[in-house]
Amino acid sequence: MSANGKGWLSGLLERLLLGFYRLRGWQSVAMRPIPKKAVIIAAPHTSNWDFIYYIGLTRDLGIETSFMAKKELFQWPLGKFMRDMGGVEVNRQKGGNYVQSMIDEFNSRDEFLLTIAPEGTRSAVGQWKTGFYHIAVGAKVPLIVGMMDYAKKTGGLALAFMPTGDYAADMAKVEEFYRSTTPKHPSKTMTSIVDASVQPFDKAA
Repeated sequence: MSANGKGWLSGLLERLLLGFYRLRGWQSVAMRPIPKKAVIIAAPHTSNWDFIYYIGLTRDLGIETSFMAKKELFQWPLGKFMRDMGGVEVNRQKGGNYVQSMIDEFNSRDEFLLTIAPEGTRSAVGQWKTGFYHIAVGAKVPLIVGMMDYAKKTGGLALAFMPTGDYAADMAKVEEFYRSTTPKHPSKTMTSIVDASVQPFDKAA
């Protein structure tokens, strides 16, 4: 076990991904100071490479981030590895309120950077799921715009702001920023983040 309490496998993987990230010529940027608690928007998510480079990015910035995963992945033998990598167990079955569970997680921690991909898939989608916004509003924490710009080979944490409760207005700011970044597969990105047919706090999202 390493000095930071992580298992050798997760520690080795983090070092390998950081090395690979740097070897591929990526550079990291971030606004400072980085909040101790926030929801990080991971978008556009069009490739499995996004996660690989994102691990390298966060380690390059010297921060630990978390992500949600279904509870079945935390059973032996993967449980410790998943937690070491930042995984937080959620119950997405019927009756499981993952939004409230993440709000509770924020309230119980002094530091918690939760990364969420609102698209929920690498395939082309028509609308973001709004759970990430519910969580930030409910936990009273800022949203951070995360990005992986494949054209510039720049990854980072850019715009940070407190959600106002006006989803459309807040996402207009986010959308404006993402117009200047290039994902791995541009053809899979949405024309617009905000869809007037979906309400800001659609419980089905």
